[in-house]
Formats: sequence, structure tokens, C-alpha cells
Amino acid sequence: MAQPLLSATPSLHKRTMYRFNEAGRIVSTLEPNPAIGPSFTLIRGHSERVWAVGATLDPAVAEELDALAAQEQPLDDWREQPRFTNRYRDILGGELVSGPALEFPDQIEAPEGVSLSDDATLLERHFRGWTPEEMPGRTPIAAILEDGHAVSVCACARRTDEAAEASLETAELFRGHGLASQVTAAWAVAVRASGRIPLYSTSWRNTASLAVARKLGLSTYAASWTLYAQSYEDRSLPTNP
Repeated sequence: MAQPLLSATPSLHKRTMYRFNEAGRIVSTLEPNPAIGPSFTLIRGHSERVWAVGATLDPAVAEELDALAAQEQPLDDWREQPRFTNRYRDILGGELVSGPALEFPDQIEAPEGVSLSDDATLLERHFRGWTPEEMPGRTPIAAILEDGHAVSVCACARRTDEAAEASLETAELFRGHGLASQVTAAWAVAVRASGRIPLYSTSWRNTASLAVARKLGLSTYAASWTLYAQSYEDRSLPTNP
């Protein structure tokens, strides 16, 4: 008899997204090339809510955020704002990123015409920022090739022994042809084969990403509400001189 598939939860989402110190404070993201983590994140499902605060916050501020978050409740409506939205923003300011965390259906159809490869040279023509050193931490990497070069790619943004989070990109000239859903499905099948739970999260504002999720029949298991003290796009960790 087949073993039941494990379900995604807010706690699993949190563990897959971030690195923590011994006190449970966020140190960085859990990517092969990690970035500075958020100042505060609240992740809520229908029966569970979890949160975490940044390791660099003043202890008194962190304790106040903990006390507020402990009073939050699980969600009925995925787009419902936190009870203490205004207070969080008054305390931290910064940039807000919010959106759904989604899981794949029990049965995922493996599409044809998708390759699995960790060869960074396949990405050089249409994509930027990939390095050979990070490829092992991004596997499985699913790609659709055109003339021997990847034009749509789904890889692991973050990966643990339990789960992996999808990172999806399609070259601009090849968008609008359904390639994104194909590589994402192939990636999810490969992640399941590795013994991990495939996860997919996005922003409420990312209509293209939400459309991929709908096409694949993904279901929401949590909603995240996250504040960054600095720009979401400028969060590189400091390096030693």
C-alpha cells in the first residue's frame, strides 16, 4: 500500500525559507547564495500560525513583535491582513511582501520534452546570475531546451531534507507558450522522487506566477506576510573585505 503524501504546513514553509540562530531568530534566507532575511514574517494556515523575527533587531523590539504575533489567529480568508498590521508597520517600517504558499496535487503528470540537468552552460544564452558553484544546491533543475539552450527553467530556490521551494524563470522571448507550467511540473515530480515535498510560493501581485499555480492545480496551504527593513531587491549579505 502506498504511503500517504506528507502535507505542507506553515511550520514547514518557515523551515524551508530561512536559516535561524539558536534563539530561533532569522539569520538569512536558505538559498545557496543567501540574502539578508526579513525583519519579521508571519505565516498562517487554516489551523496553524507561526512567525519569526530578524536576528539583528533590538531585543526589546523582537520581544514586542513576539508578543503581538502570539495573539494572531489562523486564517479563514487567505488575503486577510494580520490583526496587528498597523502596529507591525509602525515598529518596523520597511517593505511588505505578502502572498500565498502553495502545494502540488497528489498526482502530478510528468510532461514530455523537459530535461533535468545541472549544467550551467545550458543557461548562459538566455539567463544571468547562475554559477556552476551553486548548481548542486539548486537541483533538481528542470529545463526546456531550444537549440541546445535552456529557455524555461524551474529549480530549487531553497532546499532542505524535507522540502524544496520552486524558482521559476522563462526567457522573455519564450513567454506565453505554457513552458513555465511544464518545467514546474517536471521539477515537482523530480523533487518528490528525491523524497522531498515540492513547494511553490509567490506574491499576490505576481499575476503570471499565480496563473502558473492555477494551471497546475496548486492549492494554498498558508499565506505569508513579511516585512523587510531594506529593499527586497537589495538584501545581499555583507562580505568580509
